[in-house]
Amino acid sequence: MLEDADILLEALDIRPGDTCLAIASAGDNALAMLSKHPGRVVALDFNPAQLACLELRVAAYRELSHTELLELIGSIPSQRRIALYRRCARHLSLSAREFWDNHQTQIMEGIGDAGKFERYFALFRRRLLPLVHSTEYIEQLFEDKSPDLRRIFYDRRWNTWRWQLLFRLFFSRAVMGRLGRDPRFFDYAEGNVAVRILERTRYAATSLNPAENPYRQWILTGLRHYRAAVCSTARKF
Repeated sequence: MLEDADILLEALDIRPGDTCLAIASAGDNALAMLSKHPGRVVALDFNPAQLACLELRVAAYRELSHTELLELIGSIPSQRRIALYRRCARHLSLSAREFWDNHQTQIMEGIGDAGKFERYFALFRRRLLPLVHSTEYIEQLFEDKSPDLRRIFYDRRWNTWRWQLLFRLFFSRAVMGRLGRDPRFFDYAEGNVAVRILERTRYAATSLNPAENPYRQWILTGLRHYRAAVCSTARKF
């Protein structure tokens, strides 16, 4: 499964010494650029929270071990996230440090779940999904099956009228624009947004293997299953 950053790097063909410009957003693309050893990567964003998040990720890569990084993100349980943050804080700019000093609760809960869209998925996972599918069905979705068996399971068991109804409502342009995303994200989206996402959801559950999809696992279970490669970027700093 190709990540967005993989496609980006292939398209840009970054060479050592290049100067790169990226929208900060979650930071994945900007950090991926560093793996090509450019001279400089400049990350911009209208949202200061995004910049503060990216700064903390960079600081964590510099300061923490792999396990400690996963603790700070929220991938594994931890009672010492504030202490881990304080170790990272010396690498932060004054503005980023002030931002995180004012968001201690988000640090204690794991910074990986601190964003608006992450809270939106948490609402879906905790309040709506249990109305549609049992824990048993969710576990069956992530069993390692052949493409044919994945299609049979999705079409006969998962894709019920209740799933379709709640999905179309919750991921509609109106609801997602109010609770999950800035409405401007959909300025150039054509057609019914929820239907498009529902189609992509079926593709991800049948043509692709959900057992190998950490994002789908997190969205539906709240658990983060990172591959070893995820933290390889830490060695670039």
